Amino acid sequence: MINILWVDDEIDLLKPHILFLEKKNYQVTTCNSGTEAIDVLDEKNFDIVFLDENMPGLTGLETLNEIKEKKDSLPVVMITKSEEEYIMEEAIGNKIADYLIKPVNPNQILLSLKKNLDHSRLVSEKTTSNYQQEFRKIAMDLSMVNSYEEWVSLYQKLIYWEIQLEDIEDASMFEILESQKNEANIQFGKFIDKNYANWFKPHTDAPVMSHTLFKDKIVPEISKEQPTLLLVIDNLRYDQWKVFEPIISNYFKKEKEDAFFSILPTATQYARNAIFSGLMPSDMEKLFPQYWKNDTDEGGKNMHEADFLETQMKRLGLSNLSYDYHKITNLKNGKKLADNFRSLKDNDLTVVVYNFVDMLSHSKTEMEVVKELASNDKAYRSLTLSWFKNSPLLDMIQQAQQLGFKLILTTDHGTINVKNPSKVIGDRDTSLNLRYKTGRSLTYDSKDVLVAKDPRELHLPSINMSSSYIFAKSDLFFAYPNNYNHYVSYYRNTYQHGGVSLEEMIIPFAVFNPK
Repeated sequence: MINILWVDDEIDLLKPHILFLEKKNYQVTTCNSGTEAIDVLDEKNFDIVFLDENMPGLTGLETLNEIKEKKDSLPVVMITKSEEEYIMEEAIGNKIADYLIKPVNPNQILLSLKKNLDHSRLVSEKTTSNYQQEFRKIAMDLSMVNSYEEWVSLYQKLIYWEIQLEDIEDASMFEILESQKNEANIQFGKFIDKNYANWFKPHTDAPVMSHTLFKDKIVPEISKEQPTLLLVIDNLRYDQWKVFEPIISNYFKKEKEDAFFSILPTATQYARNAIFSGLMPSDMEKLFPQYWKNDTDEGGKNMHEADFLETQMKRLGLSNLSYDYHKITNLKNGKKLADNFRSLKDNDLTVVVYNFVDMLSHSKTEMEVVKELASNDKAYRSLTLSWFKNSPLLDMIQQAQQLGFKLILTTDHGTINVKNPSKVIGDRDTSLNLRYKTGRSLTYDSKDVLVAKDPRELHLPSINMSSSYIFAKSDLFFAYPNNYNHYVSYYRNTYQHGGVSLEEMIIPFAVFNPK
């Protein structure tokens, strides 16, 4: 039963309201003064307080302050005859749950109770009901989806419901959604297997991909009339983007949002270098051997993004634009760039690559505390949001808004929580990534992978003449037979990238103008 404390110096006049609530199975305790209410609160627990603002002795606002000092989370509904703005501001500033103007009728009281006490349950029930209706449509779409546009639409729909359902009390609904996501990834793997190689053929309808993103999507947004901040957050999934988009919307107005496809492998050295060079990996290796490194080569694989960007700017005839490139890999560098951000206002284009989300996913593999904090996709989103709210990156975004920048936000690839091992055997020169392998004489379970026996078909470099590539589908990760159980236990339920999944391949691109 819901326990209500109603505080009013004319409480006897409210007898009809109280009888109305008692008929609705609410239990109401009454007080004539703020002082009496404070004493009663020490003796009994209540679910909500209705508090008259204009009382002799301890006023409503003073009583509110006392209540909040004792029980900060207890919802208080302020009731007043006055519509003076300062009283409203005082009450709202003290975190009231609702504000009603006298005379109030019983239905207003009932609505306030439902809004404050039943809100979570009502939202949960409505969300569950809506998803139950949508479930059949998604299931039907899954059986019919046959184009990259339809896959983008379906994935965005799944993300929407995942975020909507994550806080409801009915866990079974979330489990149903998870099964739909798993089924979607199985079907998406088949779609990519069938269509990916064709996207590189002339006169084929293909999505915007890593190597065409800059030319097709970014260049049309750059001008000498307005500075542009291109923000590439490494390893950012679409669902992570959706949870911190509302924060950016406090400062910027979204002009457009599109999804594009990461190339395979969905790994930084391939996908991000493709964005900045405007080339596929085999072309980078051929045209710029001084910049490109294959999987088994020594040294960093992403050391020349600025060089690749310079070559693409020249190739596209953009040498007249002034630009800067910055890569942030730790908090110190992030703070330093934020402190000096105003100096970038005269650039036509400022490119910032921010590596935090990538570091987070790798930390989840290596650090037990991060495994605890990001144990599933909901927690992973929450951790990303917490980082973003307190990061130098948000400081830069706020400064960019004040300085009139256009903001372009994107990523190089996503990541997936891997659950199930798939055995693979290769020689000692086989690459080490858990979601893709390249090398000679690979042995694998063919149903688990997309195979590129001739890497040239996917515009990928060959480490040697007989090299092939395999890409893990769905939530699989590659494991070697030796020391198998330890390996599987260590990497299961970690975030990896490089393979074929909705989470890794379909990624956000958004353009904003300052508010």
